[in-house]
Amino acid sequence: MPSALAIFAHPDDIEFVAAGTLLLLKERGWDIHYINLCNGHGGSVQMDGETTAAKRLAEAQESAQILGATFYPPISKDLELIYSVPLLKKVASVVRQAKPSVVLTHAPSDYMEDHMEACRLAVTAAFAHGIPNFDCDPPREAFFHDVTVYHAMPHGLCTPLRVPVEADAFVDTTSVHAQKRRALAAHESQKHWLDVSQGMDSYLMSMDEAAQKVGKLSGSFAYAEGWRRHLHLGFSATEIDPLKDALGRLWMANPRA
Repeated sequence: MPSALAIFAHPDDIEFVAAGTLLLLKERGWDIHYINLCNGHGGSVQMDGETTAAKRLAEAQESAQILGATFYPPISKDLELIYSVPLLKKVASVVRQAKPSVVLTHAPSDYMEDHMEACRLAVTAAFAHGIPNFDCDPPREAFFHDVTVYHAMPHGLCTPLRVPVEADAFVDTTSVHAQKRRALAAHESQKHWLDVSQGMDSYLMSMDEAAQKVGKLSGSFAYAEGWRRHLHLGFSATEIDPLKDALGRLWMANPRA
């Protein structure tokens, strides 16, 4: 069966901007895979780093189970995720294990460095999927079918310099929003952290509002996730759009893009 791999920075990032698309693919027979590259140890003002990391690992594993996704453990601490050969080898190994046709990841320009570094690592690891002479850690064999990379919408729907970002296409996640919300609710440690650090009031309500805002931008959907498709060169033989092909009427091009 085809597979999709979500590569994001922190526990709960996938649930905020990508879990709906993963769930819709799973409903259509896809195998879905889930990795947060950072362990989330910085995400608390109440617990120490080691305790926080253990708590957030358990929450992410529960969330992946709710989504029905294969879970891969993190490879870095928060704010230590740097585009480097050792970490690239680890991400490439996950890509080769999951053998995705679709890789979902962060926007290239987002509000924090961990997101942008995760994006860079995801893109290069996907690019290396069919390069047998690139060694990954742990070693895994290269694979040679086409891979398409999609970038989620950045936090705030703009770049760090406040430039608005438009989606290429919208995915209607209304039918799976409740399950997406349950998966996010598994990250219960984040309510207090986000309230203190970012003034988000309620992280579940913040996700609802963000999905509604993207849905409103679509002009058609109550809840939606927005995606931008990476250039196909080096990833696939021709320009393809597997999300469009897989999701049919639940996928809609942005008329403004």
